[in-house]
This record gives sequence, structure tokens and C-alpha cells, in this order.
Amino acid sequence: AGVAQLLSLKRKGVKIAILTNSLAANDVSIVHAGYAKWRKKLLRHGIALYELKPQAGVPDAPHDRGLTGNSGSSLHAKTFSVDQQTLFIGSFNFDPRSAVLNTEMGLVIESAALAGETHQRFSQSMRDRAWTLRLDKWGRVNWLEYPGEPEQIVHKHEPGCSWWQRLQVRLVWRLPIEWLL
Repeated sequence: AGVAQLLSLKRKGVKIAILTNSLAANDVSIVHAGYAKWRKKLLRHGIALYELKPQAGVPDAPHDRGLTGNSGSSLHAKTFSVDQQTLFIGSFNFDPRSAVLNTEMGLVIESAALAGETHQRFSQSMRDRAWTLRLDKWGRVNWLEYPGEPEQIVHKHEPGCSWWQRLQVRLVWRLPIEWLL
């Protein structure tokens, strides 16, 4: 349902950029499998995807906690702005499990200033703190990193993790367990 909603918004002309955990920064690989199987479809439809690098949540300076908090490993918060007017901040997963079972929550804040600043910080920090996902000419997902302008490193496999972790995710995403995630 979440992917269908995102694609519906995209068809209406909404620009969508998503930051989520990479496999290397994820503390629950089964949850990563639930997302990973949708990456190609989201990218094919023009949705920008970014995956958090390990340790990306560590602040650059004492005053800069960033959008990823300071856990140093995994992103759990959901933060997004709508038209740079409205801001959502919370842990709610927008799925039936969170709505019925989990004690997750979120705030909707009507503030153009806060939503605009959040959007600006997101845009500025993505190249340093996350891999940018793109499809290559054969339709395979690549992870791009930019250590310095104009230098670009292209990873053909999920960076920062072993072949065994990648295999586990590929096996799990074929199981009919998405409703549990």
C-alpha cells in the first residue's frame, strides 16, 4: 500500500526523496529486505532514494545533530516535509502493524519555516551521509558516493556489507512476510 501511494503521488507531479537505512547501517536486515525489493520500481518511477551510510548519524559539530540523530548506526525516525509547508516527525511506520499493534507516534507541524529548514538540511547532507541510488543502463541498482567534487564512486553491490548479508536479504524478500514488517 505504501509503494502504491508513493507512485500515485509521483504521477500527480509530487517530488519525492526518501532517506532510509542501507543494509550496512540497518540493525534489522529482515526489515531491509521488505524495502529492498521495491527499490527498482521506486527508482524507475523517478523517486529519489538515499541510503544512510554507517556512522552517518554522528554529528559533524556539537550543534549539528542532523536529521539522522546521533546513534551512529541506524535511522528509525520518519521525517518529511510536504511542499515545504508541513512537517511530519515521528517513529510511526505508516503500516497496519504500527497503526494497530506498535506504540509508535508522530507529530504533524504546520510551519513553513520548520518544513523549509528540514528540506534544506536534508538536501545539503545527503551527499556526505548517504549513498545515492540510481539505475544503470541495464536497470540494476547502483550506489553512488561522492568523496569529493567531481569524484564519484559507483558501487555495483550494496556497499559496506558482505555477500552473505546480501544473500540473506535476497532470500528473505521472496518470503510472503511483508505484512509482518
